[in-house]
Amino acid sequence: MVREAQAADLDRLAVLFDQYRQFYGKSSDETGSRTFLEERVNKQDSVIYVFENEEGKLTGFTQLYPIFSSTRMKRMWLLNDLFVSKEYRGLGMSKALIKKAQENARSTGACSIMLETGKENHIGNKLYPSMGFEAMDTVTFFEWDAL
Repeated sequence: MVREAQAADLDRLAVLFDQYRQFYGKSSDETGSRTFLEERVNKQDSVIYVFENEEGKLTGFTQLYPIFSSTRMKRMWLLNDLFVSKEYRGLGMSKALIKKAQENARSTGACSIMLETGKENHIGNKLYPSMGFEAMDTVTFFEWDAL
């Protein structure tokens, strides 16, 4: 079942978030993960959905950040994080989380959901188009790193 994360989920969610960060080559930091997520929940500056299985275990999550399009004069959502624990992949949980994100976009009057994924993410690069996302070939993505 997909539902919005609550403060009571933070300890379990931090474990998943730490696994997600390690998947992307970051060092394990469950304490930092929990602090980061707690700030997002308390400040309400992101929306986090979790997949909770029948046993009550959190097996996946997605995190969305609000952004805005000046030219469209509408809210957009940045799907920044999507993760399912390794042992639960291939069971449709990612699709369920994305569908919930799409429902959120519709219910908030957003014009779109944006996301970025690595070219080597072969699973994601098949998953996202299957869920209605289109690769943008009309823009170039740049990043300035302040660190």
